[in-house]
Order: sequence, then C-alpha cells, then structure tokens
Amino acid sequence: MNLNKKYNKEYVGFATLPNQVHRKSVKKGFAFTLMVAGESGLGKSTLVNSLFLTDLYKDRKMLNAEERISQTVEITKHTVAIEEKGVKLKLTIVDTPGFGDAINNTESWRAVVDYIDQQFEQYFRDESGLNRKNIQDNRVHCCLYFISPFGHGLRPMDVEFMKMLHEKVNIVPVLAKADSLTPLEIRKMKMKIREEIERFDINIYQFPECDSDEDEEFKLQHQELKVLKLS
Repeated sequence: MNLNKKYNKEYVGFATLPNQVHRKSVKKGFAFTLMVAGESGLGKSTLVNSLFLTDLYKDRKMLNAEERISQTVEITKHTVAIEEKGVKLKLTIVDTPGFGDAINNTESWRAVVDYIDQQFEQYFRDESGLNRKNIQDNRVHCCLYFISPFGHGLRPMDVEFMKMLHEKVNIVPVLAKADSLTPLEIRKMKMKIREEIERFDINIYQFPECDSDEDEEFKLQHQELKVLKLS
C-alpha cells in the first residue's frame, strides 16, 4: 500500500506551513508604518492622502513661514484602519514636521533616527519577553524621502539624512512636485539624483525580482516600477 497516497489529503507538516501562516496573517491583519520626511511644501500630505484615499491631516495646523523656521523637528503619528477584500491593514503614518525648515539644519536627522531606534529597541524587548502574543509592531518599515525639484540634485541635508537612515529603514526617494517640471527636466533630475545616490554610497529600496509564475500584466507593471524607482 502506498502510504503517501493514503495520507496525502490529511498530511499536515512543513509543506503546509506557508499556507497556514498566510491564512493566520490575513485573519489577524497586518501592521505597516510609513515615515514621510522632507521640508514643508513638497506635497507629502497630498501624496499620502492620495495613496490611501483618506485624509490623515484634516486636523493639522498650518504654520506660516516664520513659525516653520523656528519650529524644531517633531515626530507625529496618524493611524488609520484600512480593509480591502477582507484583508485588514493598520496603517501608521509617521510625519516629521519641522524637518528641513530651519535656517541651520545641521543634525536635523537626529530626532528621526532616535525615534526609529526607539521603536526597534521596544520591539526587540517585546520579542524577548514572555508574553509575545499581543506585540505591537511600531517599527518604521519604509521612509518616503521627498527631494525638492527646485535645485541641481541632492543637497547636503538630503545626503546627510539618507546616509544616517539607509541602514535602519527602507528609503524610497521621491522627486517632489514633479508636475512642475517638463518630461525632459524630470528625466535629467532623476538621472542626476541616481548618480549622486550611487556616488555617496546611499542604499535605497530595491524592488525584488518578480516571480516567474506571475501574469504578464503584473510583470510589465513590476518592470516599469523597477525602471522608474525614483518616483
């Protein structure tokens, strides 16, 4: 008698683990923390609201130019629950008001780095504890870094910020307000920024390779994203 045939339908083991983990994760839901950084006026809130079809900044107080210059870098959090096709996502947006707005922006990255480190340390402590069932994952999973289009590439502040964060979090550089540039200007600006990112040895998020069994439309979209990279 072929025992493999007899027990194949009832078999539970390592082979079924990925599906078990997937079902459990979908049922429980996911948590994702996205940080947005860059100086004021680059369209950070507009992009975030457009991406997730929600208004996370409706209660935000708008500061005038004088108030922004005197403001120190702060960390603010906005959390929203999103559900799509039965999959629940707890989305946390970490904003950094005051970043890049001061006259002297030396070490303006420090508050951001301290926050990221604190969240990782807290998660590690929780993971090392006895009660790991209800751990809240508040680690920063990705950082959208907005680069001003009104210049000649990366500024010293941009380089300093990304150098301090690139080994701590996935950085996705975003060319802000690209609609204010012509297509030719956009291509030249992106090329300049890519060259400087490589020259300063800054690691940014790299799209993983697409699975071979994906449909052709998805493969095409994936390839376009890999080519664009710099949003």
